[in-house]
Amino acid sequence: MARRRYQQGEVFLRGKYPPKWIGRYREDVVEENGTVRRVRHSIVLGKKSELPTKRLAQRRLELSLARINAPEYRPGRVATVAEFADRWKPEVLAQRKPSTVRASIAHLRCHILPQLGRLKLDELGRERQQGFVTMLSQKVSRKSVENIMGTLSSMITTARKWGYVAEPVKIGDLVLPDGGVKLEARFFTPEQVRHILRLAEEPFRTMFYILAMTGIRAGELLGLKVEDVDFERRLLFIRRSVNRGNVQSVKSKASQRPLPLPNALAEILKKHLRTWRENPERWLFTNSRIRPFSADKVVTFKLWPILDQLKIPRCGFHAFRHFHSTMLLELGAAPQVAQAQMRHSDPRITLEVYSHVIGESHRIAVDKVAELLDPIGPKQDCSGEWIQ
Repeated sequence: MARRRYQQGEVFLRGKYPPKWIGRYREDVVEENGTVRRVRHSIVLGKKSELPTKRLAQRRLELSLARINAPEYRPGRVATVAEFADRWKPEVLAQRKPSTVRASIAHLRCHILPQLGRLKLDELGRERQQGFVTMLSQKVSRKSVENIMGTLSSMITTARKWGYVAEPVKIGDLVLPDGGVKLEARFFTPEQVRHILRLAEEPFRTMFYILAMTGIRAGELLGLKVEDVDFERRLLFIRRSVNRGNVQSVKSKASQRPLPLPNALAEILKKHLRTWRENPERWLFTNSRIRPFSADKVVTFKLWPILDQLKIPRCGFHAFRHFHSTMLLELGAAPQVAQAQMRHSDPRITLEVYSHVIGESHRIAVDKVAELLDPIGPKQDCSGEWIQ
């Protein structure tokens, strides 16, 4: 059904501190039974300080009405958030990674559906989205708010593609809670890693060696197969990941890069393969059911007892990854090399998140600057070469 009427909408001021221009217009929507219903929408066009005259506010409203006034416009479909979620989960969410499915279902069950489930998609405007963010910020961390809104955004994006009337979720237009003081991620020192490897039993000692010597992720470790180890070319191929026993693709395309296999690790893996228990899938490490291990169980029952014995605060497998990246930079590897080894798409992640130790050259340079200002210490002649 093509557009039957052209509208200019209504513009008026609301509020006092500060006053805002509000735009109001109507739109046809298609109900579940196929009937067409005309609904009224209200949107904030901007503050009066931004749009001094009503004419300017009207012109901004015209931008929103361009879609409805276009000759090719067709009425959109409507449904409640809960109704659309029931269609989105089997059609779209089911195609995602198991870890993404599990997280998204938790977001829907615990937050999105209890708060927004009864609302129609066309009622979930920017103001309600901001209210939802504000409510979430009182219960969960900023990172969790971003993840929950990411799930909602993915669902709303699909709804719009399917012809439903819904306003997109633009994270950049929403005011998110302050991140607070971010705790530094746990990482091991070289001495701690040596003690952990000394106390670990096989095959977990070999697993810890791989994590510490390559910096791969826990799921990538558990997803290794025998053919992923190329002794001739000294390469370790990362082709898949395992999450709670479920095989899935790796985190990103960058994560699929093969990694150099250190000689020391090659010898450790050759020794492991001499006692390796053969299995149909040819997993490098398997549990008693001939299935890949669960990272959580290995951490809980194999890593934590060792950390408790060594009086090291408990942490997960990711501490080995932080250790490896930090040692690369500490021992003089170029940032580009560290980025390639960690397989980050952005080098800033490697430098800002995965480097913890103050290198000796860094410390020496800072000490030299401090000596120039030390009122009682010796002064260096700084007229010559600059600090390298």
